[in-house]
Amino acid sequence: MAVVKVLDALVPNKIYHGDSRQLLKRIERESIALSIWSPPYYVGKEYERDLSFADWQKLLRDVIKLHFPIIKPGGFLVINIADILCFKDESMPKIMAENISRRKISLTKEDVIDVKQQHPDWNRYQLAAYFGCSEQTIDRRLNGNNIRGGKYQLQTRIYLVGGLIESSATDAGFYLYDRRLWVKDAAWENSRWHTISYRSVDESEYLYIFWKPGITKVDRSRLTKKEWVDWGSRGVWEIPSVRSNSDHDSKFPIELPRRAIKLFTDPDDIVLDCFVGSGTTALASLSEGRRYIGIDKEKQSVAIANAAVQSFSTYQKGPEQMEFMLRDLEAFYQTQ
Repeated sequence: MAVVKVLDALVPNKIYHGDSRQLLKRIERESIALSIWSPPYYVGKEYERDLSFADWQKLLRDVIKLHFPIIKPGGFLVINIADILCFKDESMPKIMAENISRRKISLTKEDVIDVKQQHPDWNRYQLAAYFGCSEQTIDRRLNGNNIRGGKYQLQTRIYLVGGLIESSATDAGFYLYDRRLWVKDAAWENSRWHTISYRSVDESEYLYIFWKPGITKVDRSRLTKKEWVDWGSRGVWEIPSVRSNSDHDSKFPIELPRRAIKLFTDPDDIVLDCFVGSGTTALASLSEGRRYIGIDKEKQSVAIANAAVQSFSTYQKGPEQMEFMLRDLEAFYQTQ
């Protein structure tokens, strides 16, 4: 007779190292009041090295689907993500924009065509000699191509994520309940960086809030009157972004999960973050008297999160002090 090994269920107030798609199966059914997390953003970070775009989409779908059995009826799934995703895509045409503001010489496409019509047998080297420029400049004017070394610049793919998130949650059995807009500080205000296209620098992200059918307790005493006025009933949350973001590209400030935790849970409820990173959600849960379960596949992130939780008693005065603590811990682990 075969012996089947039953894995232990995940217990609250612990950070677990491993793949969320495996560990979520070990969480007790209908035990999570709120799951709030920010997934990998697919922007080429080291922790995304094994993911193709198709893999990334499947990861989100699988993780969302695995949440339905473990969320309490009437509970919530909150996903924080930038709605516009940008990444290099080899499948797109490799064409360089005609950025006239960066031209070093005033040569136009029409100038090149006019001379080429007069000398149809000239190649780009002869045209370059005539105009006193490089053959690359000739090709750029005629074709918009970057031909240096025979290489072409990869184009940036722009992808809206909201539809993927909503369809995955709906297929899993959730219903869209609400959406909050997180407006960050003007991170590029004093920067020398400028875009070379017409695209904007995205300074906001969304919180997509999904509801599992069941009785949801509405308790306005969870927030103070000032909190209700400032953010409880408002669709736009203005929260400064994390100043040190070197260890995890999708890290959010402690105030972000803290608001969701206060709004959607009661003391002693269990809050889940399956991409816990440096432990932000765990700290926010503890600060509000909730229990937590954290999961991350990166060993260093788990080490930082565990150290942060262990140091919580020293920094439990407020989100700002906890941000300082996380910054110190990240700096320490990056030198190891």
